[in-house]
Amino acid sequence: MKITVLSGGVGGARFTRGLLAHLGSSADVTVIANTGDDMWLHGVRVCPDLDTLMYTLGGGVHEEQGWGRRDESRRTSDDLAAYGLGWEWFTLGDLDLATHLARTELLRAGSPLSEVTARLCERWQPGVRLLPATDQEVETHVVTADGLIHFEEWWVRHRAAVPAQGFVQVGLEGATAAPGVLAALAEADVIVLPPSNPVVSIGTILSLPGVGDALRSCAGPVVGVSPIVGGAPVRGMADACLDAIGVETSARAVAEHYGLRADGGILDAWLVDTADDAVVDPLRAMGWTSSATDTLMVDVPAAARIAAAALDLAGARP
Repeated sequence: MKITVLSGGVGGARFTRGLLAHLGSSADVTVIANTGDDMWLHGVRVCPDLDTLMYTLGGGVHEEQGWGRRDESRRTSDDLAAYGLGWEWFTLGDLDLATHLARTELLRAGSPLSEVTARLCERWQPGVRLLPATDQEVETHVVTADGLIHFEEWWVRHRAAVPAQGFVQVGLEGATAAPGVLAALAEADVIVLPPSNPVVSIGTILSLPGVGDALRSCAGPVVGVSPIVGGAPVRGMADACLDAIGVETSARAVAEHYGLRADGGILDAWLVDTADDAVVDPLRAMGWTSSATDTLMVDVPAAARIAAAALDLAGARP
């Protein structure tokens, strides 16, 4: 069974790790990663969601943070600060910096991001085919009263406290889906949207030409796992992102934001947390396949159970 996952960072990575634990040796998984958080910093190309997926699935992630490398140090960032350079709100660990340096060297040698990602994964062996959403630089910027700022500055430096008036994918005009992305959607037996940010993670992937159409026309069922539990995001400040585009922070509103495939949206099924089980019957009445389970990924076995529930809901049992 071929499974394709559309993923942001921590939530998508932990879900996919659970999915692999559930599938075992039968895993045939492609992960399409958000690249809208990517940026240039200190002359190197930083790809936060790709790296979080690679480190998590490859066994090198800092578990407590959910991102970055285990056993990390920050001597280089500290020394840059001594020169009056760098951003105190976004420091790169020494081990993590090695990944960015390797990526940058390969990019500057002419390899596209998809090929570079495959090369980096030769070391980490994540157990999936990891694809960037696009090879082009498409960066998410936040519209504020004072102009555009990069999403990472809004998210990390300001903790989403600066009111956002919307989001812009800078560079989208000339972008295309990376090689393999559209085929992975068309050929999948099931497609999963894990509990990633629906606006700036999944939303950035969906903004690429052809991706939405591929989801609407694919043969396999498309199932999503709600990132909202009891009216609040499981992690991060997704509520601020939803507020900016006029979507209520609720499991039902996010489902309706994605839309039912039968009505021109992208989803067939929607898995919610037991805290939101009251929305299951109304969604079913509207034509959705829906159910509730405990969706908190407290450890790998819990994530595996959630992945199994999502596949079961989609009618796809390995």
